[in-house]
Amino acid sequence: MLNTLKRASLVMLSMMTALLLTFTMPASAQEDTSPVVQQEMTQLAGADFWRQVKEGQEGYTTSKSAEHGVLISTPGETWYILKEKWMSPAGAVAIFGSIAMVIMAYVFVGPLMLSKPRTGKKMKRWSRLDRALHWSMAFTFLTLAFSGLMLVYGKHFLKPYVPTEFWGFIVMLAKQYHNYMGPLFFILLMFVLLKWWRKSIPTMTDIRWFMKMGGMVGKHKGTHPSAGFSNGGEKAIYWLLIFFGAIAAVSGLVLDFPIFGQTRRDMELSNLVHAISALILICGFIFHIYIGLFGMEGALEGMVTGEVDETWAKEHHDLWYEEVKSKEAMGEADTAQTDVKGAKTNEQTS
Repeated sequence: MLNTLKRASLVMLSMMTALLLTFTMPASAQEDTSPVVQQEMTQLAGADFWRQVKEGQEGYTTSKSAEHGVLISTPGETWYILKEKWMSPAGAVAIFGSIAMVIMAYVFVGPLMLSKPRTGKKMKRWSRLDRALHWSMAFTFLTLAFSGLMLVYGKHFLKPYVPTEFWGFIVMLAKQYHNYMGPLFFILLMFVLLKWWRKSIPTMTDIRWFMKMGGMVGKHKGTHPSAGFSNGGEKAIYWLLIFFGAIAAVSGLVLDFPIFGQTRRDMELSNLVHAISALILICGFIFHIYIGLFGMEGALEGMVTGEVDETWAKEHHDLWYEEVKSKEAMGEADTAQTDVKGAKTNEQTS
């Protein structure tokens, strides 16, 4: 019985050894007998193949998506150079330059103060809906700007000083916030366009306002050039927001939803356009924020409370002030006429 088991074990070991030798036989033995296969394998892994890959030539793939047959996107190197070597440094210079300009304006020129005392009488300037829309847009834009700047410049200014795990969390959070809040910015932008476009149509009065530099600097400081409900500067920042905001929003949506057949070229171009338009908006709103917070006395009050002092309205928006006062006078006249007619009717009745 024992001998039988030994013989069976030897047979099993022999069979296993034969199988192992069969399946582990070097493939070169068969390739040597097949020059065609050997040539195909050489071409597949040889210099010609990798040269084609490096040149960005498209090969065969079962995927039907655009450019999935391209392993290396050679134009992507151009996009990388434009983004990292040109756009990012230029954007940083523009942002810090804008901040430096408003600081110098505050230090050397100073804020534009009211030339006459406040009257204490208030004029309604912004409704609750206006203020809600303004501050919603402000919050959305500022947080998108912050998260976007974190994605572009964070690796230079923040990454060296935080733990790797925490940096990964910051980038993930910034990216997700940016992706999900972008469509909301586009919706708010459409509301801004519909709400204030009538008040932002340029006129010759705005040209004269710019010629006097808004009465804020130089020999024109304190002159308070004429303006309607919106002055030339407010209209300029409004159309800057609408134009470049729309470009940033549309290009951002292209990046947000890469499921409509976009190629790498489309995504790279959208990325550059998105970044440039966003940087222009950021620089523009640095000046807008400066005027609202520090550069003009009373500018912030209107957007916080909805009301402005009559002195402020008369000095900065005199044409609007006169229009409001004219309507009030006409309303009082109509009321007086109604009272007179009512009194006469009562006399006749009695």
